[in-house]
Amino acid sequence: MPVEIKRRKIAVLGARSVKQFVEKQFIDSYYPTIERAYVKSIAHKGYEYVLEIFDTAGQDEFSPLKAQYAIGIHGYVLVYSIASRDSFEMVQILRDKIIDYCGVMDIPCVIVGAKSDLHSSRQVQTSELEKVAEVNNAACVETSAKDDINVGRVFQLCVQEIERRLPSNQTVPPANRCLLQ
Repeated sequence: MPVEIKRRKIAVLGARSVKQFVEKQFIDSYYPTIERAYVKSIAHKGYEYVLEIFDTAGQDEFSPLKAQYAIGIHGYVLVYSIASRDSFEMVQILRDKIIDYCGVMDIPCVIVGAKSDLHSSRQVQTSELEKVAEVNNAACVETSAKDDINVGRVFQLCVQEIERRLPSNQTVPPANRCLLQ
C-alpha cells in the first residue's frame, strides 16, 4: 500500500536560513537579501510530508512582515539567535504580525533559539524560550546549524504543530483566513 503524501507550506521568519536542514550545509557568510524556497521531504507518524519551506533569509528582522508569509502558509518557524536579545524580542513582534494578518489566534508555530553553540555569548536563557513558547502555545527548540544539532527537529515539530490543530476528520489544513487591507 503506498504511503500517503501530505504537502505543507512553512515560512521561516527571523534570523538566518534553513540551508543546513535542506542541503546539509552550514554557510558562515550569508546574504540576508536573498529569499529562497526549498522543498524537503520528511516522515512523520507514518506519513510522508513534502514541505515547501519559504526562507525569508533574515530580512524580517529589518523590514515589515509581507502578506505572502501569511497567505496559504500552514506553519511558521520563528528564529532568533541565543546571542541576541533583540532577535529574541523580534519573535513576539513577528508572531503578533502573523496573527494580525491571519485573524487567527492559535497558529502552528515553532520558536527556535539558533546558534546554541555560542555558549559564551548567550543573551537569552532556555527558560525564557520555554516561557514565550508556552504563552504563545508554540513548540520550541534550541539548535545549532554549525554543529547540526536539532536542525531537522525544527520541521518535525512544525509538522506536529500543524497536525495537532486539525480536526480528526480533516486531512488538509484550511487556507489561512487572512485579512488584507
